[in-house]
Amino acid sequence: MKCMNIAIFVSGSGTNCENIIRYFSGREDVCCKLVVSNRSDAYALERAKRLGVAACVVPKADLQNPDIMLPLLRANDIHFIVLAGFLPMVPDYLLDLYPRRIVNIHPALLPKYGGKGMWGHHVHEAVKAAGETETGITIHYVTPVCDAGEIIAQFRTPLSPDDTPETIADKVHQLEMAHYPAVLEELWKAETYIRKG
Repeated sequence: MKCMNIAIFVSGSGTNCENIIRYFSGREDVCCKLVVSNRSDAYALERAKRLGVAACVVPKADLQNPDIMLPLLRANDIHFIVLAGFLPMVPDYLLDLYPRRIVNIHPALLPKYGGKGMWGHHVHEAVKAAGETETGITIHYVTPVCDAGEIIAQFRTPLSPDDTPETIADKVHQLEMAHYPAVLEELWKAETYIRKG
């Protein structure tokens, strides 16, 4: 394909979403074509519009409906889906349509602190409560089991006893900003989704 079109699914403020859009801005081989949020108040929608990327709200019920989602994805010729702080589970029909083409980022070193209810501050609070000496991020393929997909990459950061859930969140956020877009690019080149060189 000449250009790989990606959709970014997001539920919150969208810092990872904006980082990915900016990273691939102006490229001829990757196009951030669409931002999808299950929440109408997600600030990610404003970030996308400001950066010239189409953005739309798809409530959770509509996400489960192939008759709504598939025309949207086909109209934008989406080849790959990137989750960037997206809370709903991805429905099976999308996993079937995009095998090994849906990737998520998790704010911990899976398999630790993953699964239902483990998102955002809940993760950092659990890491702090357990007295962990390190944490990090995990980039992985999405499967029907929450946070159980094949791991693509992990990055770590040390923790001290003085760290709070808030400082842990800051350290994890720095890893996300530094690594998520670059890992996506390397994955796509390795899998020949985009041309090399």
